[in-house]
Amino acid sequence: MAPEEAPAPQADLGGLSPDLGGVSPDLGGVSPDLGAVFSDLGGVLAAFGSGVPAEPYHERQRRQLCALHALNNLLQRPWLSQASADRICQRLAPRARPNPHRSPLGTGNYDVNVVMAALRSLGLAALWWDKRRPLERLALPHVLGLLLNVPSRVALGALRLPLARPHWLCVRRLGRLFYNLDSKLPAPAAIGHEPQLREFLREALAPATSELLLVVAPEVEQQGTWLRPE
Repeated sequence: MAPEEAPAPQADLGGLSPDLGGVSPDLGGVSPDLGAVFSDLGGVLAAFGSGVPAEPYHERQRRQLCALHALNNLLQRPWLSQASADRICQRLAPRARPNPHRSPLGTGNYDVNVVMAALRSLGLAALWWDKRRPLERLALPHVLGLLLNVPSRVALGALRLPLARPHWLCVRRLGRLFYNLDSKLPAPAAIGHEPQLREFLREALAPATSELLLVVAPEVEQQGTWLRPE
């Protein structure tokens, strides 16, 4: 298991170019060339989920940084840092004190606006899934990844408290299987193929407060091909 601070090996990039340059503080953590890479989305859609890494990149939970971990696990590389996420918060609300998009304690707890802004900076779209729709209508081959926001029990060491707070986690395809890359898991967990994933999502979305974001290419958003016809 790669530690959170360790760079992702090239085999774990899930089809992304390994020479994307350094992180740019002016772009909120975006490599200067990465937006251009994603602008040619005809090939990226297939490349994003191709290959079977020997060991998927998996960041483990630190403080309240689950949104950051979910995005990095989705991209299979340590793309977004806490400092970069904080800069996104600052751009979203430059005059607000405290900033409404993160914890005032400096521990993270980034909201969905930060997640969506980070994805937009990569040239990707994030779509809310309407839970009233049957999951069979979700066109998974056109979806790059899934970000779930689910209630998660609060724990103090080994003691689990009767409290829950929102928690971001990532699910994506690696090779032929879908994996749960939740940062609270000790290691990535294989979910299975599309039928198993739909059942996993059905269970995850059962709580009233659970939500699902689909990460797609802009052309998929525009054409609506993420949704199967009725």
